[in-house]
Amino acid sequence: MALKRVLILTYYWPPAGGAGVQRWLKFSKYLPQNGWEPVIYTSENAEYPAIDLSLEKDVNPETKVLRTEPWEPYNFYKKLLGKKKGENVSAGFISEKKKPGMMQKLAVWIRGNYFIPDARKFWIKPSVKYLSKWLAENKVDAMVSTGPPHTMHLIALGLKQKFNIPWIADFRDPWTNIDFYDQLMLSSSADKKHRRLEKEVLDRADKIVTVSWHWADDFKKLCGKNIDVITNGFDEADFKGSSAAVKKEFAFHHIGALNKDRNPHAFWKGLKAAMGEVPALKENLKIRLVGKTDFSVFESLKECGLEQYTEKVEYVPHNEIISFVCSSPILLLPLNNTPNILGIIPGKLFEYLASHRPIFCIGDPAGDTPKIIRECGAGVTYGFKSEDEMKRGIIKMFEAYKAGSLFNPVGQGVEKYYRSAGAASYSKLLAELVK
Repeated sequence: MALKRVLILTYYWPPAGGAGVQRWLKFSKYLPQNGWEPVIYTSENAEYPAIDLSLEKDVNPETKVLRTEPWEPYNFYKKLLGKKKGENVSAGFISEKKKPGMMQKLAVWIRGNYFIPDARKFWIKPSVKYLSKWLAENKVDAMVSTGPPHTMHLIALGLKQKFNIPWIADFRDPWTNIDFYDQLMLSSSADKKHRRLEKEVLDRADKIVTVSWHWADDFKKLCGKNIDVITNGFDEADFKGSSAAVKKEFAFHHIGALNKDRNPHAFWKGLKAAMGEVPALKENLKIRLVGKTDFSVFESLKECGLEQYTEKVEYVPHNEIISFVCSSPILLLPLNNTPNILGIIPGKLFEYLASHRPIFCIGDPAGDTPKIIRECGAGVTYGFKSEDEMKRGIIKMFEAYKAGSLFNPVGQGVEKYYRSAGAASYSKLLAELVK
């Protein structure tokens, strides 16, 4: 039986690294098993926050990949930020080497008010033109746009208006409800334009998918539609045969970007207090931060006297991250202390689950991430300001570590978060759309 064809519009694709590429790289890998042939439309020579050549192994050589080069105003943006031409611009709001200055604030203001919906806006018309020509000669049964960048949804909107292709808008993060929206310093007119474009996408797409239940509720309030939830997950194939030995130390590992909103200041203070009560902690403690880390995090560590226990590890390719996660004594998971906290489920959570290592989460216990951790029996969650509770939790974990009985999660029910399961769910949605 011939496979149906789905056009997937994604800015992030290998050689891009980081979190943004994982969802559709992995879903595309498993879609053919479920009756769908993916055709990828993506960027070439783009401004990615990281490059990770190890991800190219997950691209099926038979997958059709269409590429065009977007014009992006990042050279101008880098000048304002004081970055060199070859330096990458971080996704989100992370200042690694210094506190944000006036020029960085100006850059953010320009970004929010002139590049709507984002800095890839100049790629919309050329992409619609290129894909219109391709679609005139090549049939697809459906299309999926994934954002951010939300430029991808506007490309899909242009194609929808011309070809009326059944369309799923996939939101890996919200648009106007994203955690840093209030930091964009938007004018009233810019805010209205963001909201108008968002509403147009939500109204015109045939289906809306997002990655968490609380965010689905937020989108439903904006458009009145039922929203489908297909969470992120982990590729079970990445973990087959993983034999990394757990490090013989009392160590907290954080994997991925750690911005100012995720800086767990109460945790650092709780850790300092625990060391005061249990001096042996000082001889065994290690903190490893893997990936881009905001300047404010190191300020907090210094304030709490934890600098000497901290090791900063730069970007690690995804194929090496698996071993790193599996060898972690304790996995630290601070969530964004922002208004949309309840729906935040970091992509790293699922690989944390797959590693069967204990998770120390900091966030709102009523949120979707703590819900998953509880359901899988994978760790503990503490509120953002629960310094004393965290201190006691740290001491309890240390005592278990010394006794050789540190909690080892069995990972109950994690199979629902396999990437293959997510691809199967997506295939059902696509089938409903085109029947």
